Amino acid sequence: MTDMAQMPALIPKEVEIQRLKKIYIMVIMLRSIAASVEVDNFVDGSLHQTAIRDSAFTPAHWWLYSHFIALPLGWGFVAMYDRRVPVLRGPNNSMNTGLKITIIGYLATMFTIGINEMWHFWFVEEIFSVPNHWMFNMGVVVAFMGALAYVVRVYARLVELGAETPGKNPYVAEMYKLALEGKLYSRSIP
Repeated sequence: MTDMAQMPALIPKEVEIQRLKKIYIMVIMLRSIAASVEVDNFVDGSLHQTAIRDSAFTPAHWWLYSHFIALPLGWGFVAMYDRRVPVLRGPNNSMNTGLKITIIGYLATMFTIGINEMWHFWFVEEIFSVPNHWMFNMGVVVAFMGALAYVVRVYARLVELGAETPGKNPYVAEMYKLALEGKLYSRSIP
């Protein structure tokens, strides 16, 4: 069995940096999709001010529900690509914990779509404090926490690799070194 301390040496640093940058680009794209959900929450809320009860087939819900399907699938693709970076793996060579939490949070929102429509079949009111809407909110919050943990891990590894392979600008290389030592802002403190 290979020791986890030896895992980063299995791929060249330049290859690992490129893979981490691709993961960062995928995360930025997924973040923009998640931000679009926030806009649609306002659109859907405005719609409910005029139409008391609508269906899953109204345009505001098409937009909203498509996000809750696209986000778990997108994070699933990140998880598949994540396997190409050995240092990001979790305990016992499993998936990264932050990535697992993110996917579970967005899967919760995806399954809430059906629960929401079943609820409104029996109970007509469209009040955002009813229990079926709690799972939307909790799923998104859990997903954001997991995504933040994952992004911090990817960024920390990029900083480590940047310090190991400093840039051509010596000032940037010095900044990486100071950041790793936790002394980035210590020069301004008397």
